[in-house]
Amino acid sequence: MWTPTTRIQHSRPTVRYQTDLTDAEWSLIEHHLPAARKSGRPRAWSMREIVNAIFYVLRGGIAWRLLPLDFPPWPTVYRWFAAFRDTSVFEKLNHALVMADRERVGRDASPSAAIIDSQSVKTTESGGPRGYDAGKKINGRKRHALVDTDGRALLVEPHPANIQDRDGGGPLLQVSRPLFPFIKHVWADGGYNHERVTAATNILVEIVRKKPDQVGFVVLPRRWVVERFFAWINRNRRLAKDFEATVNSAAAFLYAASAMLIIRRLARSS
Repeated sequence: MWTPTTRIQHSRPTVRYQTDLTDAEWSLIEHHLPAARKSGRPRAWSMREIVNAIFYVLRGGIAWRLLPLDFPPWPTVYRWFAAFRDTSVFEKLNHALVMADRERVGRDASPSAAIIDSQSVKTTESGGPRGYDAGKKINGRKRHALVDTDGRALLVEPHPANIQDRDGGGPLLQVSRPLFPFIKHVWADGGYNHERVTAATNILVEIVRKKPDQVGFVVLPRRWVVERFFAWINRNRRLAKDFEATVNSAAAFLYAASAMLIIRRLARSS
Protein backbone atom coordinates (compact mmCIF):
# COMPACT_ATOMS: atom_id res chain seq x y z
CA MET A 1 0.00 0.00 0.00
CA TRP A 2 1.36 3.39 -1.01
CA THR A 3 1.63 5.88 1.85
CA PRO A 4 3.73 9.07 2.16
CA THR A 5 6.26 7.04 4.14
CA THR A 6 6.58 4.23 1.59
CA ARG A 7 6.75 6.67 -1.32
CA ILE A 8 9.73 8.37 0.28
CA GLN A 9 11.31 4.99 1.02
CA HIS A 10 10.97 3.74 -2.56
CA SER A 11 11.74 7.02 -4.35
CA ARG A 12 14.96 6.94 -6.33
CA PRO A 13 16.11 10.48 -7.13
CA THR A 14 18.43 10.36 -10.15
CA VAL A 15 19.77 12.91 -12.57
CA ARG A 16 18.84 10.84 -15.61
CA TYR A 17 16.65 7.68 -15.68
CA GLN A 18 14.85 5.85 -12.90
CA THR A 19 16.52 2.60 -13.99
CA ASP A 20 20.02 3.96 -13.41
CA LEU A 21 21.88 2.32 -10.55
CA THR A 22 22.61 4.49 -7.55
CA ASP A 23 26.03 4.42 -5.93
CA ALA A 24 24.74 2.11 -3.18
CA GLU A 25 23.17 -0.26 -5.71
CA TRP A 26 26.25 -0.35 -7.92
CA SER A 27 28.48 -1.15 -4.94
CA LEU A 28 26.40 -4.31 -4.33
CA ILE A 29 26.99 -5.85 -7.75
CA GLU A 30 30.22 -4.33 -9.07
CA HIS A 31 32.39 -7.22 -7.89
CA HIS A 32 30.05 -9.79 -9.50
CA LEU A 33 30.61 -8.39 -13.01
CA PRO A 34 33.59 -8.94 -15.33
CA ALA A 35 36.55 -6.75 -14.43
CA ALA A 36 38.48 -4.84 -17.07
CA ARG A 37 41.44 -6.69 -18.53
CA LYS A 38 44.92 -5.53 -17.58
CA SER A 39 46.13 -5.84 -21.17
CA GLY A 40 44.66 -5.00 -24.54
CA ARG A 41 42.50 -2.08 -25.58
CA PRO A 42 40.86 -0.31 -22.60
CA ARG A 43 37.09 -0.21 -22.37
CA ALA A 44 35.40 2.73 -24.03
CA TRP A 45 32.37 2.45 -21.73
CA SER A 46 32.10 1.67 -18.06
CA MET A 47 30.43 -1.54 -16.94
CA ARG A 48 28.00 0.52 -14.86
CA GLU A 49 26.70 2.24 -18.00
CA ILE A 50 26.31 -1.11 -19.75
CA VAL A 51 24.18 -2.45 -16.88
CA ASN A 52 22.18 0.80 -16.79
CA ALA A 53 21.39 0.38 -20.48
CA ILE A 54 20.31 -3.27 -20.06
CA PHE A 55 18.01 -2.33 -17.16
CA TYR A 56 16.59 0.51 -19.27
CA VAL A 57 15.70 -1.93 -22.06
CA LEU A 58 14.22 -4.35 -19.53
CA ARG A 59 12.10 -1.80 -17.70
CA GLY A 60 11.06 0.24 -20.72
CA GLY A 61 10.37 -2.69 -23.05
CA ILE A 62 12.11 -1.03 -25.98
CA ALA A 63 14.10 -2.50 -28.85
CA TRP A 64 17.87 -2.46 -28.60
CA ARG A 65 18.12 -0.03 -31.51
CA LEU A 66 15.94 2.50 -29.65
CA LEU A 67 18.40 3.06 -26.81
CA PRO A 68 18.83 6.81 -26.09
CA LEU A 69 22.04 8.35 -27.32
CA ASP A 70 23.37 9.06 -23.83
CA PHE A 71 23.82 5.31 -23.36
CA PRO A 72 26.62 3.34 -25.02
CA PRO A 73 25.93 2.33 -28.66
CA TRP A 74 23.27 -0.38 -28.84
CA PRO A 75 25.56 -2.95 -30.53
CA THR A 76 27.98 -2.59 -27.60
CA VAL A 77 25.19 -3.00 -25.04
CA TYR A 78 23.73 -6.01 -26.84
CA ARG A 79 27.16 -7.63 -27.17
CA TRP A 80 27.63 -7.37 -23.42
CA PHE A 81 24.09 -8.65 -22.78
CA ALA A 82 24.83 -11.67 -24.99
CA ALA A 83 28.08 -12.26 -23.09
CA PHE A 84 26.24 -12.07 -19.75
CA ARG A 85 23.58 -14.43 -21.11
CA ASP A 86 26.03 -17.01 -22.38
CA THR A 87 28.07 -17.03 -19.16
CA SER A 88 25.00 -16.99 -16.84
CA VAL A 89 26.09 -13.74 -15.19
CA PHE A 90 22.55 -12.65 -14.27
CA GLU A 91 21.76 -16.11 -12.90
CA LYS A 92 24.87 -16.10 -10.70
CA LEU A 93 24.21 -12.51 -9.65
CA ASN A 94 20.64 -13.36 -8.64
CA HIS A 95 21.86 -16.39 -6.67
CA ALA A 96 24.32 -14.26 -4.69
CA LEU A 97 21.78 -11.51 -4.07
CA VAL A 98 19.12 -13.96 -2.87
CA MET A 99 21.49 -15.37 -0.26
CA ALA A 100 22.56 -11.88 0.84
CA ASP A 101 18.95 -10.71 1.20
CA ARG A 102 17.97 -13.80 3.17
CA GLU A 103 20.85 -13.22 5.58
CA ARG A 104 19.82 -9.57 5.89
CA VAL A 105 16.45 -10.59 7.38
CA GLY A 106 17.98 -13.20 9.68
CA ARG A 107 17.36 -16.32 7.60
CA ASP A 108 19.79 -19.02 6.49
CA ALA A 109 21.41 -18.21 3.17
CA SER A 110 20.06 -21.37 1.55
CA PRO A 111 16.29 -21.95 1.90
CA SER A 112 14.69 -25.12 3.24
CA ALA A 113 11.27 -24.57 1.63
CA ALA A 114 10.01 -23.12 -1.64
CA ILE A 115 6.96 -22.62 -3.87
CA ILE A 116 6.74 -23.62 -7.53
CA ASP A 117 4.37 -22.38 -10.22
CA SER A 118 4.29 -21.28 -13.86
CA GLN A 119 3.10 -18.34 -15.93
CA SER A 120 2.17 -18.51 -19.62
CA VAL A 121 2.84 -15.46 -21.80
CA LYS A 122 2.38 -14.74 -25.47
CA THR A 123 5.31 -14.49 -27.85
CA THR A 124 5.78 -12.32 -30.92
CA GLU A 125 6.77 -13.07 -34.49
CA SER A 126 10.45 -13.05 -33.47
CA GLY A 127 10.45 -16.84 -33.57
CA GLY A 128 12.08 -19.35 -31.30
CA PRO A 129 10.56 -22.21 -29.30
CA ARG A 130 6.88 -21.77 -28.50
CA GLY A 131 3.76 -23.84 -27.94
CA TYR A 132 0.05 -23.64 -27.17
CA ASP A 133 -1.15 -23.74 -23.57
CA ALA A 134 -4.63 -25.22 -23.90
CA GLY A 135 -5.53 -24.38 -20.31
CA LYS A 136 -4.73 -20.65 -20.58
CA LYS A 137 -5.43 -20.53 -24.35
CA ILE A 138 -2.09 -18.84 -24.95
CA ASN A 139 0.31 -19.47 -27.80
CA GLY A 140 3.75 -18.70 -26.49
CA ARG A 141 6.09 -19.67 -23.67
CA LYS A 142 5.73 -20.74 -20.07
CA ARG A 143 7.87 -19.37 -17.25
CA HIS A 144 8.51 -21.88 -14.50
CA ALA A 145 9.60 -20.28 -11.23
CA LEU A 146 10.82 -21.66 -7.93
CA VAL A 147 10.75 -19.01 -5.19
CA ASP A 148 11.46 -19.05 -1.47
CA THR A 149 8.75 -18.41 1.10
CA ASP A 150 9.29 -14.63 0.86
CA GLY A 151 9.06 -14.57 -2.95
CA ARG A 152 12.72 -14.35 -3.96
CA ALA A 153 13.41 -16.13 -7.25
CA LEU A 154 15.60 -19.17 -6.76
CA LEU A 155 15.24 -20.59 -10.28
CA VAL A 156 13.39 -19.36 -13.36
CA GLU A 157 13.13 -21.51 -16.49
CA PRO A 158 11.25 -20.51 -19.67
CA HIS A 159 10.13 -23.15 -22.17
CA PRO A 160 7.35 -23.67 -24.76
CA ALA A 161 3.88 -23.25 -23.26
CA ASN A 162 2.68 -26.66 -24.45
CA ILE A 163 4.88 -28.35 -21.83
CA GLN A 164 2.58 -29.12 -18.92
CA ASP A 165 3.43 -28.30 -15.33
CA ARG A 166 3.83 -31.97 -14.45
CA ASP A 167 6.49 -32.28 -17.17
CA GLY A 168 8.33 -29.03 -16.41
CA GLY A 169 8.22 -29.13 -12.62
CA GLY A 170 10.31 -32.27 -12.13
CA PRO A 171 13.36 -31.08 -14.11
CA LEU A 172 13.25 -27.71 -12.33
CA LEU A 173 13.36 -29.40 -8.94
CA GLN A 174 16.23 -31.61 -10.11
CA VAL A 175 18.22 -28.55 -11.22
CA SER A 176 17.65 -26.98 -7.79
CA ARG A 177 19.42 -29.76 -5.87
CA PRO A 178 23.07 -28.67 -6.35
CA LEU A 179 22.20 -24.96 -6.07
CA PHE A 180 19.85 -25.18 -3.07
CA PRO A 181 20.57 -28.56 -1.46
CA PHE A 182 18.68 -27.84 1.78
CA ILE A 183 15.21 -27.50 0.23
CA LYS A 184 13.05 -30.22 1.78
CA HIS A 185 9.51 -28.95 1.19
CA VAL A 186 7.85 -27.41 -1.87
CA TRP A 187 4.28 -26.16 -2.20
CA ALA A 188 2.52 -26.39 -5.57
CA ASP A 189 -0.92 -26.36 -7.17
CA GLY A 190 -2.85 -29.32 -8.55
CA GLY A 191 -1.02 -29.23 -11.89
CA TYR A 192 2.05 -30.72 -10.18
CA ASN A 193 0.19 -33.63 -8.59
CA HIS A 194 1.99 -36.28 -10.61
CA GLU A 195 4.78 -38.75 -9.95
CA ARG A 196 6.96 -36.96 -12.52
CA VAL A 197 7.15 -34.14 -9.99
CA THR A 198 6.68 -35.84 -6.64
CA ALA A 199 9.18 -38.62 -7.41
CA ALA A 200 11.69 -36.51 -9.33
CA THR A 201 13.68 -35.69 -6.17
CA ASN A 202 13.60 -36.39 -2.45
CA ILE A 203 11.80 -33.06 -1.90
CA LEU A 204 8.35 -33.33 -0.32
CA VAL A 205 5.85 -31.76 -2.75
CA GLU A 206 2.70 -30.58 -0.97
CA ILE A 207 -0.29 -29.79 -3.20
CA VAL A 208 -2.27 -26.74 -2.08
CA ARG A 209 -5.78 -27.44 -3.34
CA LYS A 210 -8.71 -25.12 -3.82
CA LYS A 211 -11.42 -25.18 -1.17
CA PRO A 212 -14.37 -27.45 -2.08
CA ASP A 213 -16.85 -24.57 -1.79
CA GLN A 214 -14.62 -21.98 -3.47
CA VAL A 215 -16.38 -19.58 -5.83
CA GLY A 216 -14.36 -17.04 -7.79
CA PHE A 217 -10.90 -15.82 -6.82
CA VAL A 218 -9.57 -16.76 -3.39
CA VAL A 219 -6.06 -16.20 -2.06
CA LEU A 220 -4.70 -19.67 -1.30
CA PRO A 221 -2.00 -20.34 1.32
CA ARG A 222 1.59 -20.29 0.03
CA ARG A 223 0.59 -20.21 -3.64
CA TRP A 224 0.03 -16.46 -3.59
CA VAL A 225 3.75 -15.87 -2.92
CA VAL A 226 4.87 -17.02 -6.37
CA GLU A 227 1.95 -15.20 -8.01
CA ARG A 228 3.18 -12.01 -6.34
CA PHE A 229 6.65 -12.64 -7.78
CA PHE A 230 5.18 -12.85 -11.28
CA ALA A 231 3.36 -9.57 -10.64
CA TRP A 232 6.60 -7.95 -9.52
CA ILE A 233 8.61 -8.90 -12.59
CA ASN A 234 5.77 -8.05 -14.97
CA ARG A 235 6.25 -4.39 -14.08
CA ASN A 236 9.13 -4.63 -16.56
CA ARG A 237 7.57 -4.02 -19.96
CA ARG A 238 10.10 -6.22 -21.72
CA LEU A 239 8.45 -9.12 -19.87
CA ALA A 240 4.84 -8.19 -20.68
CA LYS A 241 5.27 -10.58 -23.61
CA ASP A 242 8.15 -12.85 -24.51
CA PHE A 243 9.88 -10.85 -27.23
CA GLU A 244 13.04 -12.94 -27.30
CA ALA A 245 14.07 -15.15 -30.19
CA THR A 246 15.84 -17.60 -27.88
CA VAL A 247 14.92 -19.19 -24.57
CA ASN A 248 18.35 -18.28 -23.17
CA SER A 249 17.73 -14.57 -23.77
CA ALA A 250 14.30 -14.87 -22.13
CA ALA A 251 15.87 -16.52 -19.07
CA ALA A 252 18.57 -13.83 -18.86
CA PHE A 253 15.97 -11.06 -18.74
CA LEU A 254 13.97 -12.94 -16.08
CA TYR A 255 17.02 -13.26 -13.84
CA ALA A 256 17.92 -9.62 -14.50
CA ALA A 257 14.42 -8.56 -13.41
CA SER A 258 14.72 -10.61 -10.23
CA ALA A 259 18.17 -9.20 -9.52
CA MET A 260 16.92 -5.65 -10.01
CA LEU A 261 14.27 -6.18 -7.33
CA ILE A 262 16.74 -7.47 -4.76
CA ILE A 263 19.41 -4.87 -5.59
CA ARG A 264 17.00 -2.08 -4.74
CA ARG A 265 15.77 -3.85 -1.61
CA LEU A 266 19.31 -4.35 -0.30
CA ALA A 267 20.30 -0.77 -1.12
CA ARG A 268 17.28 0.65 0.73
CA SER A 269 18.05 -1.44 3.80
CA SER A 270 21.63 -0.21 3.91
